[in-house]
Amino acid sequence: MLKNDLVLKAAKGENVDRVPVWLMRQAGRILPEYKATRAKAKNFIEFVKNPELACEVTIQPVDILGVDAAIIFSDILVIPEAMGLPYQMIEAKGPWFEKTIKNKADVEALRIAQGEDLNYVLQALRLTKKELNGRVPLIGFCGAPWTIFAYMIEGSGSKTFSKAKQFLYTQPELSHLLLDKITKSSINYLKSQIEAGTDMVQIFDSWAGVLSEKQYYEFALKYINEIVAVIKPLAPVTVFAKDAHYALKKISETNCNTIGLDWTIDAAKARTEVGKNMTLQGNADPCLLYADEKTIAKETELMLRAFGKQRYICNLGHGLYPDIDKEKVKFFVNFVKEFRF
Repeated sequence: MLKNDLVLKAAKGENVDRVPVWLMRQAGRILPEYKATRAKAKNFIEFVKNPELACEVTIQPVDILGVDAAIIFSDILVIPEAMGLPYQMIEAKGPWFEKTIKNKADVEALRIAQGEDLNYVLQALRLTKKELNGRVPLIGFCGAPWTIFAYMIEGSGSKTFSKAKQFLYTQPELSHLLLDKITKSSINYLKSQIEAGTDMVQIFDSWAGVLSEKQYYEFALKYINEIVAVIKPLAPVTVFAKDAHYALKKISETNCNTIGLDWTIDAAKARTEVGKNMTLQGNADPCLLYADEKTIAKETELMLRAFGKQRYICNLGHGLYPDIDKEKVKFFVNFVKEFRF
């Protein structure tokens, strides 16, 4: 039994007495405590694969920042690795794949990941669920198929993902074959996360914004829709498609519980497009938290009033940046928790 179920209530459209708040990348480098835990592992991959360390940093923001939910510490790229395409995390540069997907043989060589292939994440979830002891919900996640596809083709982060987009244009059938494998793997993974104790899940489509509207519906949203159809009966689902402003109505038609918004989207416009029966999440600019407390309070109040109390989960429009002052983050969280309409 959860002592604080505000995030789940908001996701399901139930009445809440205040706006719940959690933050993307809340378990991370803004916390000195995170850095101390991170130092116990040789590298990022080892860190992610250590259930005890992952549990420790997942719970830190609940203890230190007072957020209304924990999100398991992991990475979206555990899926390509489980499918047979390992990655590295290069310090200050980001993910890097030594081998990328180039042809049909590469796609056919990939396996569809099963939950047990990611046992270290499931162990971390079970341990975290036990240690949280019902204080707040535990959120699980995966990358959206298009975003995972983009890394598997490109081999690293990119401003344009031109190699991945070239693949869509020149090999559409093969693209669908790969996206289907990623989708099946992601469904297996999320189902296993829920069995391990996850209360709700979020699908991160970090690179939605590099696709045209037509491509997004064909190569991205189609597969998110397939995931939501299987997972929503098991747990509430949030879809966060960064920069996909044009797709809000279509995303709402996936029948997910919550739509995550980046900071460039107007609250009133989003509400008009998705209707009254969809929960919205977001969408403070992370850079707001560089400002003084007076500015943070003013802008946060405007945002809260724009979204309203019901069917809303307060969050940022993207993840916390590592050089943001921890005290500013705490101020933001406390302001939201104490705000009354």
